[in-house]
Amino acid sequence: MATVRDATFDVFRRRGLTTMFANPGSTEVPFLAGLPDDLHFVLGLHEGAVVAMASGYAIGRGQPALVLLHTTAGLGTAVSGLATARVNRAPLVVVVGQQDRRHLAYEPFLAGRLTGLAGEYPVSVEQPALAQDVPAAVERAYHSAATRRGPALVIVPMGDWDWPADEEREPAAAYGQVLRAAAAAPEAVDALVDFLADSRSPAIVVGAGADDPETWAALVDLAERLAAPVFQEPFGARAGFPQDHPLYRGVLAADRPRLREALAPHDTVLVVGAPVFRQTIFVPGRLTEPGTRIAVVGDDPDEVHRSPAELTVLAPPAPVCRELAARTAARNAPPPPARSRPVAPEPPAPREPLLALHILAALAERLPRNAIVLEEAPVDRPDIHAWLPARQPLGYLSAAHGGLGFAMPAAAGLRMALPDRPVVALVGDGSALYGVHACWSAVHYGAGPLWIVLSNGGYVVMDRLAEKHGGGDWPWPGFGEVEVATIARGFGCPAHRITTHDELVAALDDVVPTLATRTEPLLLDVVIAPTTNFAP
Repeated sequence: MATVRDATFDVFRRRGLTTMFANPGSTEVPFLAGLPDDLHFVLGLHEGAVVAMASGYAIGRGQPALVLLHTTAGLGTAVSGLATARVNRAPLVVVVGQQDRRHLAYEPFLAGRLTGLAGEYPVSVEQPALAQDVPAAVERAYHSAATRRGPALVIVPMGDWDWPADEEREPAAAYGQVLRAAAAAPEAVDALVDFLADSRSPAIVVGAGADDPETWAALVDLAERLAAPVFQEPFGARAGFPQDHPLYRGVLAADRPRLREALAPHDTVLVVGAPVFRQTIFVPGRLTEPGTRIAVVGDDPDEVHRSPAELTVLAPPAPVCRELAARTAARNAPPPPARSRPVAPEPPAPREPLLALHILAALAERLPRNAIVLEEAPVDRPDIHAWLPARQPLGYLSAAHGGLGFAMPAAAGLRMALPDRPVVALVGDGSALYGVHACWSAVHYGAGPLWIVLSNGGYVVMDRLAEKHGGGDWPWPGFGEVEVATIARGFGCPAHRITTHDELVAALDDVVPTLATRTEPLLLDVVIAPTTNFAP
């Protein structure tokens, strides 16, 4: 007789959830013991790494990925990663272990109060009423994760797996093909055409929701017809437009005064795949000048509903922008002036330290167009954007939620999903300490990202922010004695500590040509002077 476990495995196979990212505990043993050979198990040594690896894998494949977590300790430790997955639009099916339901009322050891533990970050949370309901709950979680693009949780008591499956009832979830509409409603396009019709100086703002080949192509066509500058949203997880295009104008500032200044010349702003607008420190005043009209196109209800806009279109951006471009006449307007290119710094003199700019300039000369750059170096983010533009879809990825520990494991997950694309993660040394566990998984499972650690010996972004808030002494010390390369080697990962420009250039010349084919990761721990010219 087929068991609940057997039926759940069939759901995994039907939905392509055959790679499982996990850091399991005792409540998951009945599920995992004797795992079938066609289900691939990927061990992460920390739940943060597990969720981030799965997020990178899901983003790379464009499909939900499967995560297994251990009751309270596992889910609780993973909450920050789940929050990042939600903001980064990473679809995850997350199975969470629980104690046996037959004595849950007595709150036995390892019983978890799990339903609300992850807060509102999951797109759905279910604890099936009966063991036989587990397979359908997993099916519903798949649909929820795929549709709402975030983590969907299913809490499964450990004894449920051995119960006989219910083969008489119809499943309480769609088990066949689910087709999601991807057309543009004519009335929505009509409204956008009218919105842009009288614009004298339009601008476009793009975000992570526009990062796919179809939307890039539609936006390029639309921007060129409008002769409109294109800006990237603040704190965007992904690039929504080719950042080497002549109309691209850079990333919008994360504070209201500079954002208002950037958009002030424009009477209409079309925002695609982004909210209006993600900010950091509160500053009084409007986001834009009173005369600036805003329209939003996106498929994330939460983002579009909280955006202060005159017109909102809740729909997939690609077909809407494609139809809008087809109905937009070319404007007779001069293109915006060309952006200035950053100037490569001179190599440091003997006994002078390396700068982050030396690393970025060297990478800019060497990385191929299809490289994926992950960023988790907050103090150097503006320079990373300037030096390493996304030139193809999924060319840039960061943790839009702001939590640390995403980039290193996500790089490994991306290489698993996209073994033919070069993957480079730029992380601060403080950030690396949150995700360094991924080194072991990348080695063990043959994922080959290049991790470059910008080792400035402290939380330099905090130092710079403290200076902007009055300076004086701050209570957090530096940690220059920490060597991430040594830690990585302890996980079995090849790693080099780099202190000179010659060592940097030699290492990059050696590794960059192999990025698309290598199956072994490499970590370069590059000692740099702290960045001083930080503007969030």
